[in-house]
Amino acid sequence: MKEIVKRNLLQIQEEIAPYTPNIIAVTKYFGIDAMIAAYEAGLRDFGESRAIESIEKIHSLPNEIKSNSKFHFIGHLQTNKVNKVVCNFDVIHSIDSVKLASVVSEEALKVGKVQDVFIQLNNANEEQKYGFSKKELFENFEDIKDLKGIKILGLMNIAPLEANSRELEKLFEDVRQTQIELVNKSNCEMREISMGMSNDYLIAAAHGATVLRIGRKLFSRN
Repeated sequence: MKEIVKRNLLQIQEEIAPYTPNIIAVTKYFGIDAMIAAYEAGLRDFGESRAIESIEKIHSLPNEIKSNSKFHFIGHLQTNKVNKVVCNFDVIHSIDSVKLASVVSEEALKVGKVQDVFIQLNNANEEQKYGFSKKELFENFEDIKDLKGIKILGLMNIAPLEANSRELEKLFEDVRQTQIELVNKSNCEMREISMGMSNDYLIAAAHGATVLRIGRKLFSRN
């Protein structure tokens, strides 16, 4: 498995050159063996989306991997699972409401940390997906930014699966421009953009992604 991941990782890095976004190995559909293989292939960031299952996986990893890796929660986060996620994940990519941001901040302060987060932007306005519309984001950004228990790293986006290349380019460029507007308007520092997955990472990398979330493409034997 390690050789498969190394080969796929090298291919992805060659394809997106000269861009060098950080690659998160999305292991939510894979077991401990895949996480170990990804670590041995050189990856240090892992993405999970099911709170209870993923925490069990993290705790089952060898100590070397746990202590030298970053764990990213990338799925929809329910408020009743916030405490567990804050205690076990380095970064939360899916802040999709002011209420959730407030609860994350409260729980982080209780355990004496400032939680790194991304705010989820649903700029395709998909009803079935979570996230702020652009209008909601600009209306609520200051309130989120002022929360003491979180640090906003940037914006996160999940593009529609059915979007064509031209639509993806527009959506990803819009995420980048939205982040620039927020930085300028709010005089804040946000350097990261989490967007791009196995089916659209090439376009995301070319349009400003600093973080790619890749699972299937990394672990595929084909």
